[in-house]
Amino acid sequence: MSTAILCSGQGRQNPEMFDLVAFEPAAAAIFAAAARALGGRDARDLVREGGSNIQRNDVAQVLCCTAALATWAIIEPSTPRPLIIAGYSAGEVPAWAVAGVIDASIAFDLVTRRAALMDEATREPSGLAAVVGLQRDVVDGLCRAYGLDVAIVNGPLHVIVGGRATGLRQALTDAAARGAIRATILPIHVASHTPALEAAARRFGGLLRETVADARLPREVRLISGIDGTPVRRIADGLDKLAAQIATTIDWATCMDACCAFRPARVLELGPGDALAGIMAEFEPGIPARSAADFRSVAGLRRWMEMAS
Repeated sequence: MSTAILCSGQGRQNPEMFDLVAFEPAAAAIFAAAARALGGRDARDLVREGGSNIQRNDVAQVLCCTAALATWAIIEPSTPRPLIIAGYSAGEVPAWAVAGVIDASIAFDLVTRRAALMDEATREPSGLAAVVGLQRDVVDGLCRAYGLDVAIVNGPLHVIVGGRATGLRQALTDAAARGAIRATILPIHVASHTPALEAAARRFGGLLRETVADARLPREVRLISGIDGTPVRRIADGLDKLAAQIATTIDWATCMDACCAFRPARVLELGPGDALAGIMAEFEPGIPARSAADFRSVAGLRRWMEMAS
């Protein structure tokens, strides 16, 4: 029976995000690699301190990569195959490492460079916001009215929009007036997955072609493209999409469709929070879906994975 692995994006970093894996010997190399990416700071100490620093784009992307890869280093040997793997937003680079296409050191270098390129392309206060409970045509109208773009589609009534901070605030006030269940600025300070970052996407594409061009997709792995939910069959095509997603709308609902089509026995989210597991549970209640963040011990996580076999 197959296993689906989902790698979280940024926005849910918190002081407890490494509690499960902080002192596991199998994760030591991942924390060492993360420290190099963070200029010598230990990711575990950084999140315990909390504060706004862990929401900074350059820090957040490294922390999300660390969360995914540290947990995977511990459970990978006992995880049932085949694997279906998808990464959400900033989680797509570590998803390629979970899939075995790149190693952890390359993943950390890529997320560090990715964040820097996105920050360089951000010329004014920008970000993302969640709009829940409005039809897509209404959200599209808000985007046109306030100069925003749809960044991520999580479902028919759950959309993430991105753009300038002033436009986001105005749009959310309007969305609330139109009956949105939730209209909230997210703790992300770049307009990810919108045309505002096209320059960053182009430059990241060049970096990927230089770094990952000779990689191979392991057997028994289905790596799902975050943009449109199609399986990566040719590394070159997958790299083009991995770069393009910086400035292109992510259709996560279609990614969930693709994962469900393989009928996994269980779905596990790697990363801070449990947003992706929650989306999957709503999307397909018949497939057990949990986040590593739900567990208080590695032994408990392993038992759940075995029970779902």
